Amino acid sequence: MPRRCVAAGQTAGQSGRCWGGLVVLITTLALVGCRNDSKLAQQIQSRRQAKQQSQSHQDHLAETFALLRQFIELEPKRAQRQIAYHLNRWSDTKPPSKATVPELVKTIRDILPERQLESRIGSLTFQPSDSNHLRDSYLYQQLYNWVDTPQHDDALLAEWLKQQSKELGQIPADQLRTATRLFDWTVRNIALELDQQQMPAPPGPELPFGMTFRGAGYRQTNNQCLMRGTGDGLQRADVFIQLCLQAEIPAAMIATIDGTSGELTPFCVGVLIADEIYLFEPRLGIFVPGPDQVGIATLGQARSDAVILRRLGIAGLDQFTYPIRKEDVQQCVALLALLPETISPRMQQLQSGLTGERRMNVYVDADQMAEQFDAVTGISSVRLWQVPLLSEIYKVACDQHAQRDPVFAFWYFARWAMLDADYEMAKKLSQGRWQHLVGQFSDSEDESQPGARKLYLEQRSPEFEIEDLRIDVDLQAAYGIRRRDLGVDGQQFEQQIAQIQTMMRLGKRTATYWLSLLQADDGRLETAEGWLQKRVLDEDQQSYWIPAARYNLGRVVEALGKTDQAIEIYKREDEPQEHGNRIRARLLENQTAP
Repeated sequence: MPRRCVAAGQTAGQSGRCWGGLVVLITTLALVGCRNDSKLAQQIQSRRQAKQQSQSHQDHLAETFALLRQFIELEPKRAQRQIAYHLNRWSDTKPPSKATVPELVKTIRDILPERQLESRIGSLTFQPSDSNHLRDSYLYQQLYNWVDTPQHDDALLAEWLKQQSKELGQIPADQLRTATRLFDWTVRNIALELDQQQMPAPPGPELPFGMTFRGAGYRQTNNQCLMRGTGDGLQRADVFIQLCLQAEIPAAMIATIDGTSGELTPFCVGVLIADEIYLFEPRLGIFVPGPDQVGIATLGQARSDAVILRRLGIAGLDQFTYPIRKEDVQQCVALLALLPETISPRMQQLQSGLTGERRMNVYVDADQMAEQFDAVTGISSVRLWQVPLLSEIYKVACDQHAQRDPVFAFWYFARWAMLDADYEMAKKLSQGRWQHLVGQFSDSEDESQPGARKLYLEQRSPEFEIEDLRIDVDLQAAYGIRRRDLGVDGQQFEQQIAQIQTMMRLGKRTATYWLSLLQADDGRLETAEGWLQKRVLDEDQQSYWIPAARYNLGRVVEALGKTDQAIEIYKREDEPQEHGNRIRARLLENQTAP
């Protein structure tokens, strides 16, 4: 064979990874002759490289998603590094993103230094910290997938939504229906906390940007709000907005603006559908009722009809007068709840590769969304919402302060140790919550992956077992309790025992409450009613879930047709959400009145 044929054969052999490929190449060259051997070898080599690159893309994305699915079970730092590695290997073979840094970035420059802006938005390289954004996107996408079903429709809106299908068209009406399901899930599953915390606390850290210790909106991150199932009105709003974004429905926090000071007052989440902004009030836990208290009001209706916002008050109860009036909403600001990673070019690049079962929204064209909101009459400007960024700053400040102040550290970590601590029971509870959010209620088919129901039930240790912690050496070791023979005096030992027992009881009651919500999410309304009444609301099992449990009991008995009982529950006094509950009671009375 001439030298040029040998060279061609060597080139193909180097590009292939098996002897069979070399045999095929030699055979092909023999058939066509040596005149075109070099060109043919190059064609075969190119096809093979393209196939290998395609397979490489799939493998790296598959590895990324495998890590995201198991994120709750993994060591966070290591998982973050692995996710960044796989995404960068995938990105190496992709054309660079054509996205540019959006103009809206200027609205957060005063709280995010230029270096951080460049790293979090401008960088084309995936970073370990990106995994937090990807984890949350995955979690919200999975949550949206199972919540957006007819089972989660709000009966108060059923007839009105049917009418919207005729007036708006099927696609906008379906988007509106999806938004109502996502909002309803949010207010049922994120227990409302007051803006001003009532429980005492030790002195907190010094905070920048005018933040106050335990301030509304930023005292926990969005992920903490979702995993813990508690949040104030602004945190509820962020959860709802993120769910809407996964459903590809534009949503933003709508705020009034003081004409003199320029101060913003967020009051409703606005969902943009068919050129109208529909209003949802997360602090009240109710959509803003439309004209004649039917359907959902739009911003346009609130601007033209003073009765719309006035009816968010409760007649005869001045403490429930709604603070926002028609005059306040003539010119509003739309605040987009987008973290820097969400608007980065690298996330746009990744978005292009997420198809099929891997589909989730990790990128938002902020300037395009801003144009959509800005086109609506009554929106004077659009900005990035600073509260999600402030929650990150707040968490860093508290984490650092906890390292210096043991008293603060105990207060800061104690309440959620049942979910965050490095103990087996805490890990199982957090895993159960994760499985609940992604819709894995039952064990996997091969029983290799326990579902949320099983993991919650494992938290429900009987009281005698909790008491046995004092004498059970193996159980003490599992919780890291130091025995007397290791130099811990009797009083310290008893304190350790009491603290762990408190955590076990909190974990048990939290699991019981979440299990009752899971029963409702799974369509088992009678079972959910029994769990809420007999277990969560049992006088011997009091916890901070009681107000949320009462509200959810009202929603369950309402769905079961026990209207009078539901109305009675909604009118209960001194509940955190009493204002909004009374509005729901009024709407329910109007709907069922002769």
